[in-house]
Amino acid sequence: MKTNDYVKYITQTVVKYIDQPKDERKQTKLAKKETKPPFLFRWFGVVPYAIMAIFKKTK
Repeated sequence: MKTNDYVKYITQTVVKYIDQPKDERKQTKLAKKETKPPFLFRWFGVVPYAIMAIFKKTK
């Protein structure tokens, strides 16, 4: 990708973001935050959940 194309893409993205109403931006941000996986899963994968499941199973 050439520098000119990259600048054009960034400019289009910023303009599209600014043109959105503030309420719509907030809703998009909240929706993105809700669909994010939990912290342990994002940072360490499935291993913490597997360990937690083993400990819960033994109790």
